[in-house]
Amino acid sequence: MKYVDEFRNPKKAEALQKEITKLSRQIDKHLKIMEVCGGHTHSIFKYGIEEILTDNIELIHGPGCPVCVMPKGRIDDAITLCQNPNIIFTTFGDAMRVPGSKTSLLQAKAQGADIRMVYSPLDSLKIAKENPNKEIVFFGLGFETTSPSTAFTILQGAAENVTNFSMFCNHVLVIPALQALLDNPDLELDGFVGPGHVSMVIGTKPYQFISRSYHKPIVISGFEPLDIFQSIWMLLKQIVEQRCQVENQYNRLVEPDGNKNAIAAMNQVFAVREFEWRGLGEIPDSGFKIREQYAQFDAEVKFIIPNQKIADHKACQCGEILKGVLKPWQCKVFGTACTPENPIGACMVSSEGACAAYYKYGRLSTMAKRDKSGVYPEPLSV
Repeated sequence: MKYVDEFRNPKKAEALQKEITKLSRQIDKHLKIMEVCGGHTHSIFKYGIEEILTDNIELIHGPGCPVCVMPKGRIDDAITLCQNPNIIFTTFGDAMRVPGSKTSLLQAKAQGADIRMVYSPLDSLKIAKENPNKEIVFFGLGFETTSPSTAFTILQGAAENVTNFSMFCNHVLVIPALQALLDNPDLELDGFVGPGHVSMVIGTKPYQFISRSYHKPIVISGFEPLDIFQSIWMLLKQIVEQRCQVENQYNRLVEPDGNKNAIAAMNQVFAVREFEWRGLGEIPDSGFKIREQYAQFDAEVKFIIPNQKIADHKACQCGEILKGVLKPWQCKVFGTACTPENPIGACMVSSEGACAAYYKYGRLSTMAKRDKSGVYPEPLSV
């Protein structure tokens, strides 16, 4: 296949859907399959994939949204940084509207903080060169997908001796998060649709523990409709054949060993540390910190940061949604007090958030079909 249209071919999708139906009829149980990445969640709802799956296949939405898993305290720490009049704070657009305990970065910008949206950490490095009398801080966040670009930027900053550039590091790792989910007794999963973009960097080998230690199948998937259909078909085939393997549907871009240059850069610049995840709590070795030899680029060393621990809004159930325990519409404030225009939780803000996907593409018929209780909570005003 060469063109996007080929990955959206209705006839091929219909053929795969029929094969999925045949396989599902051979499985005498209710299946719970987690798509880890928020990009998959949005594709599933945009193209109506969940609507045409058989009733015994339930898709669970995982924590693969880097903005969503950011705890509220780290957002408040970022806002503390940007309120320093000597700092130009730079960030990806997804983080601008994520609510902290009192305000968001977008609201802080409206109140006078110098916060600039960038498309790459290299944009931040350029701003640092253009503003030698200011300190430029980049809000580094994301999974292994975005970590290499941050690492390469720090290496370039070191090579060019840029002294007024640093990073507030909030990069997180997918493998420890998956292990935490698998260890969660409240969540029983039958398989995973694995994250394609992360796997382009880390490869397929790191997922072996899922099949070996937890005896669950996983298929690394692309993001187009036929990618996801084929990945679900591959998972069901494993289940029917009683296999548990790591399979790679996204082999046009994902290699078993990943991107060695990207991995080398991450290992050179970053070390692992315990990190707090929204909904999942503290997970050992699940985040990156900047190594001591590059401490001049670490905002947490360069500036005083409160390192706050702040609980989510009591009405928001974003944490339970990220764990896959609840569906977005089961949150009492979903679509009422919490909307993309007035978000209470991060899941409603990000372009990869499950709540945002449901709000934008969700259909009440799908929700009714998938909700086994058939009871919806009364809207709650906040």
